[in-house]
Amino acid sequence: MSSALAGVQSAVRVHRDIAEIGKADWDACGDHTGDPFVSYDFLSILEESGCVSPRTGWASQHLSVLDEAGNVAAVMPLYLKSHSQGEYVFDHAWADAYERAGGRYYPKLQCSSPFSPVTGSRLIVRPDVDVDEGRSALLGGALTLCERMGASSLHVTFPVEDEWAWMGQRGMLLRQDQQYHWENRDYATFDAFLAALSANRRKTIRRERRDAQDGLEIVALTGDDLTEDHWDAFFGFYMDTGSRKWGRPYLNRRFFSLLQERMADKVLLIMARRPGGPWIAGALNLLGRDCLYGRHWGCTEDVPFLHFELCYYQAIEHAIRLGLPRVEAGAQGQHKIARGYLPSAVYSAHWIADPALREPVARYLEREREAVESDIAMLTEEYSPFRQER
Repeated sequence: MSSALAGVQSAVRVHRDIAEIGKADWDACGDHTGDPFVSYDFLSILEESGCVSPRTGWASQHLSVLDEAGNVAAVMPLYLKSHSQGEYVFDHAWADAYERAGGRYYPKLQCSSPFSPVTGSRLIVRPDVDVDEGRSALLGGALTLCERMGASSLHVTFPVEDEWAWMGQRGMLLRQDQQYHWENRDYATFDAFLAALSANRRKTIRRERRDAQDGLEIVALTGDDLTEDHWDAFFGFYMDTGSRKWGRPYLNRRFFSLLQERMADKVLLIMARRPGGPWIAGALNLLGRDCLYGRHWGCTEDVPFLHFELCYYQAIEHAIRLGLPRVEAGAQGQHKIARGYLPSAVYSAHWIADPALREPVARYLEREREAVESDIAMLTEEYSPFRQER
């Protein structure tokens, strides 16, 4: 690696809009990750649609680091938050405890891909730049900004594991949680995947798929196949699910139009209907270089096992077809284990300015990590549907 970063702190810039950095410079740093959720297109769509804005409590504070030639060498997706919604790493208890004690938890700084509980690079360094120098510049810049803005804390959520470990070595508090991911063990077909399961699980999955598909047309849409009519129907599903689960869905209708306009080749939309009838259910996935990411689902008709079919089994089928090594089916859901999605660790790193809050949180996180690691081991050993692991 070449490109030294002399005078690091003076080379860090803060941007209230990702357009200030620009697509070419941002993607020169991030394209090599193959991660759609930290691409310029995805993050700019969130801003342009108004889903991310000071009004929604997500004020962009993106960082860029310049190399000696004045070119962008590293970037960080960073937001000033006035709440803890849309993050999927829950610090509400920390905020409540701190404010009951007379502190002010908000605003805080959040490094993440908004509304997206997916693992990916957060300290994004151009491939020809020394990774330690780039990360150090970004982290130092974020902590300096935290101090200057009077923010209580900095939170880096869902980083890749080596970034997480690197931040821990530099004094960040480390948190660990779990999701349920499907791993492609070089399966040639869905039936090859089923063959790796216990006989009971094979039988159950085949029955669930048969019942879900009975009388329905299931269509996979991507690229030019997507239309505004598809998004109209899917947005209705999304709003219904969001209002029942969270009370306030995060994404608006314009977001989905911009997603089609700029990232249609990264979209896999699975839709279901009765032949000749309106769409009754849909599942939205994004395609990365090495992962299929399941993000949103909804329906207007209660069909047994249709959620499993559209969100889990169809995702596996398409990952096998595309040769993708992994499916991440979103946050939570222990029921995913029986469908072949095993527990997998996910990470976050935290810096808290006030020692009165930092020290009890550090003790809590140490115990929590041990509990999560134990839970992952137990769930994998006791509930894995795979024959070779039983």
